[in-house]
Amino acid sequence: MMPNCTWCQYFRTFLRDVAQGLFIITHSGLATVGLTAASLVVALWLNPSWLHMTEGAVFNWLRERQVLLSWLPENTAERATAVKLETLTPSQAAVAQWLGRKYKVASEPLAALVAEAYVQSKKSKLPPHLILAVMAIESNFHPFAQSQVGAQGLMQVMTDIHEKRYEDYGGRFAAFDPIANLRVGVAVLAEAIKIRDGSIEDGLKFYLGGYALTEDGGYVAKVLAEQELLNQVAAGKKVPTN
Repeated sequence: MMPNCTWCQYFRTFLRDVAQGLFIITHSGLATVGLTAASLVVALWLNPSWLHMTEGAVFNWLRERQVLLSWLPENTAERATAVKLETLTPSQAAVAQWLGRKYKVASEPLAALVAEAYVQSKKSKLPPHLILAVMAIESNFHPFAQSQVGAQGLMQVMTDIHEKRYEDYGGRFAAFDPIANLRVGVAVLAEAIKIRDGSIEDGLKFYLGGYALTEDGGYVAKVLAEQELLNQVAAGKKVPTN
């Protein structure tokens, strides 16, 4: 019994020493952190310019990582709306170049839209070339287009109706930001197709005019024809732009 009791006593002493050591280390560490934080707060308070710079750095860090997007809207003014064609896959680059020639638009901004269309395609389950075709027919890739009834931007979204969808991007004027308009337009189109039981044709009609639409004026046919041309371009076929 004695050896076992001696071993128990050594073990308890060891545990007590370890616990005391951890307490001292933790206490010292917390004290250091506290002093550092307090010093930082005092320094920022004494120098407002440092505080402003720190706030900007933190906000940018949060935006880049899409932290609390609904609370901290995306700063669209600081986001690049053009990318190099080399960053796209060969088929995507071909689509961007073809659209640039057809609609007399620089290929780099179109490359950004093509890349985003593919990203949104995965999220919405809509074909990427359908998304691009809607932009083509709706606005000819003119991000500042506005119709007589108030449809705005690349995908001619009715901002008055869908204003809440732009809150995460800074408000209703984000309708004229290409990427924000594309994302909102895709969400509206996906919802329209869902409302029409998954039918792309009926969804496009609903996207165009809602329940009140009786005649689409060839709109659906134009969008689907443009989508097919883009499919051919992406497949490597030579497709005329006229």
